[in-house]
Amino acid sequence: MKDTAPISEGIIAVAALFAIIATGVAFVLYDFSFFAAACIGGGVGLVAAIVLALGWREPAPGPQGVATREVAPAPTSVPDPVAVPEPAAAEPAPAVATPAPAAPVTAAAEKPEFMSEAREGGPDDLKQIKGVGPKLENTLHGMGVYHFDQIASWGPAEVAWMDDNLEGFKGRVSRDNWIDQAKVLAGGGETAFSKKVEDGDVY
Repeated sequence: MKDTAPISEGIIAVAALFAIIATGVAFVLYDFSFFAAACIGGGVGLVAAIVLALGWREPAPGPQGVATREVAPAPTSVPDPVAVPEPAAAEPAPAVATPAPAAPVTAAAEKPEFMSEAREGGPDDLKQIKGVGPKLENTLHGMGVYHFDQIASWGPAEVAWMDDNLEGFKGRVSRDNWIDQAKVLAGGGETAFSKKVEDGDVY
């Protein structure tokens, strides 16, 4: 047990000091009689002693620490991974029917104007047109075609008719581009192919 004597002596000393001060104040400042001033000082000292006694009480000892044993945390079970369903494959967008490209509009076939015979001076050498050989030249003569300017004057309709009616040579007029060649030759010019024919390098 701790010794409480020093605390008690301190309380008495402080209370006595308050009593003396209170007695002096009452006797000097307020003109109380010495007896009355002493009573007042005694009361003040008693109150001071009580207050000091309550304030100086030793605090109750706290509970001694209890040794605690560390408890290992309970193992936590790890949940199995949840299988995430794969997203369903998006349905393919319905195929949009694309309209088929329109077939090129071809001019209605129209039979060209043929000649009954060649002009004065004889027929042109139609073999100078690339794609016209001796046999095809005879076929053209038989149809009434003798000159470059005849072929140069054909429009799309006449070309279509000739392509369809050249027996054994269908499509030759447009395929070998007779019209452009005939225009050059009818104007007195020459093409690379016609020059070869004139030089005898073809037939």
